[in-house]
Amino acid sequence: MTDEQWKAFSWFRDEYRSLCEEWGKLAPKLLPLQKELAGKDYSVETSIVFNRAYDEITKEDEINLIVIGDNPGKDEQLAKNNRYFVGKSGIVAENFFKKNPELNMDFRKKTIIMNKTPIHTAKTKQLKELAKKGGPEIRDLIEQSQLKCAEITARLHMGLGKECQLWLVGHSELKKGGVFLKYKDQLRKSYGDSSIWDKVFLLNHFSMGRFSCDLKAFGKTNPEVSLSDALHQIGTRHKNEVYGV
Repeated sequence: MTDEQWKAFSWFRDEYRSLCEEWGKLAPKLLPLQKELAGKDYSVETSIVFNRAYDEITKEDEINLIVIGDNPGKDEQLAKNNRYFVGKSGIVAENFFKKNPELNMDFRKKTIIMNKTPIHTAKTKQLKELAKKGGPEIRDLIEQSQLKCAEITARLHMGLGKECQLWLVGHSELKKGGVFLKYKDQLRKSYGDSSIWDKVFLLNHFSMGRFSCDLKAFGKTNPEVSLSDALHQIGTRHKNEVYGV
């Protein structure tokens, strides 16, 4: 990274850590609700999950992609992990990039992985239930965490520059009635009139084969298009569906 890029990333990492620590003060109230929603399948260990992988990024690293998931799930919240995209979806994503080295996007070394909120739920849609059960305080936390995550992520992206892409994966909850509407609107607002917004793409989630199915369907009708261009075209189409042309 250049000096400016490293400065942008360092600010992002430290700001996000500070926010997670502040939001984590509500863990005593969050934890019982998260355990109730999770059921007996697993133990909830971390209410607010900061991505520890950020502490392993150095100035010598080349970052050319930001991937934004939904919120930390079962594997991400485990105390031994506290990292994003380490479950089944993360394995699928990592394998995709390994099989396509022409993209020059190493999922673990050249990518900053973020979420729309660091608040854990067993399933993303349970954030709505968490807001209802937690009352105004938890509802405000879920909303504010989305707003701040969108804001600092956009600032990071603009700081890294036009050579870096941002992929919003899993865009169904960005649409009408979705749990991440606040995030969607704040993200666009945070870019302002910056041309870096053109480097934002919306793609299907890596889970349940949605990402690969979308790519395969596109390839059948556009066999002459390169993988990189296919991803850009798919990502732009979904972006226009969510944000409008």
